[in-house]
Amino acid sequence: MKIRTIGMLAVVCWCAACSPKGKKEVSNVGIALYSFNRFSLEESLQKAKESGVAYVEGFSFHQLSGRFGEKPLAALNEPELAEVRSLLQANDLRMVSMYADGKTLAEWQAMFEIGKQLGLEFLVGEPEPDFWDALDSLAADYGIKLAIHQHAKGHSRFWHPDSVLAALKGHPNFKVCGDLGHWTRSGLDPAECLKQLEGHLVSIHAKDLDSFGNLKAADVKVGSGIIDYKAVFSELNRQKFDGYIFVECEHDWDHNFGDVKAAVEFLNRLEWNP
Repeated sequence: MKIRTIGMLAVVCWCAACSPKGKKEVSNVGIALYSFNRFSLEESLQKAKESGVAYVEGFSFHQLSGRFGEKPLAALNEPELAEVRSLLQANDLRMVSMYADGKTLAEWQAMFEIGKQLGLEFLVGEPEPDFWDALDSLAADYGIKLAIHQHAKGHSRFWHPDSVLAALKGHPNFKVCGDLGHWTRSGLDPAECLKQLEGHLVSIHAKDLDSFGNLKAADVKVGSGIIDYKAVFSELNRQKFDGYIFVECEHDWDHNFGDVKAAVEFLNRLEWNP
């Protein structure tokens, strides 16, 4: 069963159930599978399951390995995507989004088709302006939103909230995936960025850094760095944000499971009332 409305819950993969108040009955914290990009899809999903989450975000260039050989997620055919769905279900996980690295309009349309096959709620990406109108139409046609993501200053046109808001203007099917770490690298206060993007956020990439305003800042375990997560969650609570927070661990790539699991536990301990 495909679920399009953000804020609904899949208690069992591909099934929806809501609490009386319409809130998620399990934690909104999930894992961006990019955290496990050194591992096969099967290994990544197993790690996500063991971390205790219900949701994951895929990425289009994941070299899946195992039964999928050298194919990335973006190159799978319908039978192979059905296998992905089976793997998700076997691990009690639901993939709600996918980072899409489209370079042409045809590639973007293929991403939306994959999103349809996987029952995604939204894609995440940093599309070129020439594609904005067409992508907004595709998002409407497929019933899958496109969340604008940010990399750091000098690496993304969307590094500042103002540029994100410019892309949203006139594109009702565009939303936002806020990246706390890249805002921090760019010398921006994550809580203030969230405030500027109020009403547009569907997801957050949660990470932590060892320094502010430093494009070469090192990724560290969530909760051990300089990001003020109390301020971040205070702002999310003020907005009554009920989207997803995906842990994205970008250090110690081959042995980062412990830090990923610790990040999930840290975020779940914070006072959050979506």
